[in-house]
Amino acid sequence: MKDGMNARGSCLCGAVKVAVAATKQNVGACHCSMCRTWGGGPLLALESVADVEIEGEENVSVYASSDWAERGFCRRCGTHLFYRLKTGDHYAVPVGLVDGGEAWTFDSQIFIDQKPAYYHFANETHNMTGQEVFEAFQGS
Repeated sequence: MKDGMNARGSCLCGAVKVAVAATKQNVGACHCSMCRTWGGGPLLALESVADVEIEGEENVSVYASSDWAERGFCRRCGTHLFYRLKTGDHYAVPVGLVDGGEAWTFDSQIFIDQKPAYYHFANETHNMTGQEVFEAFQGS
């Protein structure tokens, strides 16, 4: 697994800019029904985000998608900016938002039990069911 990195990006219209510090250069996929509804497919995101700085916060809308998490998007162009837990510091930032051609490591999939049968990733990954994800976050 690669070491940490810093990445920058912006939404489609440029109204929101993000700077991300990640502890690892890894990408995970979430197959939960909410992520698939939100983006039309699995969410591919940086999961080891240590810090997020947002410029243009007046253009960010936040939607409480569950009792425990919320999703941020640009209110002008609709670009997905983050998924974050309401308590704690966990952020998942869509990798496409900050992808500058880095050599990402796709190493995990969550809510694998909700993944539809019509697609499959060939990478060897650590897979967790929804129940396993909830148990892991309750322990932290």
